[in-house]
Amino acid sequence: MCVPGCREKVSQQLSRRRLVGGAAAVASAGAALTPRAPAFARGPRSFTRVVDLTHTMPTDFPTYDGPPGIELERLVSFADDGYNMFRWHIVEHTGTHMDAPSHFSADGASADEIPIEDLVVPVVVIDIAERAAADPDTELTPDDIGTWIARHGALPEGCCVAMHTGWDVHVTGPRFRNADADGVMHFPGFHPEAAAFLLEEAEILGIAVDTLSLDRGSSTDFATHYAWLGAGRWGVECVANLAALPPTGATLVVGAPKIQGVTGGIGRVLALV
Repeated sequence: MCVPGCREKVSQQLSRRRLVGGAAAVASAGAALTPRAPAFARGPRSFTRVVDLTHTMPTDFPTYDGPPGIELERLVSFADDGYNMFRWHIVEHTGTHMDAPSHFSADGASADEIPIEDLVVPVVVIDIAERAAADPDTELTPDDIGTWIARHGALPEGCCVAMHTGWDVHVTGPRFRNADADGVMHFPGFHPEAAAFLLEEAEILGIAVDTLSLDRGSSTDFATHYAWLGAGRWGVECVANLAALPPTGATLVVGAPKIQGVTGGIGRVLALV
């Protein structure tokens, strides 16, 4: 529920740009970003601890499609060869990983093309964990963003907005995918109207989730993916330990893969608090 006064603010901003005509219209409207200074150049920032937002990824880490997303092929062993080395067989979107714009757009930037200064940014955390525990199909909404703004002030320029649902605690069990008898998954995500609201804020660079997808698990149209990534933004999925971050004040460091042409991939994601 939005606190008094915030619903009007959210409604006014949303009225300027709806998802009329589908996600492509939103993507086109939000594609041009105004020039900006890197987050770290906007003033001094300090930190006292580093929080690892990256899950350790075993070969059976849960994936959106179900089958394992990584296999390790041993090439040499210390016992036989004096050193160890594996070949990785990996699906890009496995484990804690980035979604680059090219993942859901025809000509968006690949992971290696994202400016490095756009990957060290302020991060804000919007907590919907209590609601997610009761309703796995819940979504982060414009009301949630409005409530956060009413409590903590404006979203920082060039930030990443992270959705904290507490879903990371389920990562080693079947509830992380939470598939029903028909194979439909049930876990939270960003509502497409929340993506539309954030696209009104030209300086918002990324969104992050502690679930398997930017969209909720039961989505069939991936409207948030198409709107957000299609507008030239990036996302991070399967984030860990968001409960250890404050609502605002931390800095996110996204270790995106620098492999030419990839649509995303695993990386070490850290927060400086």
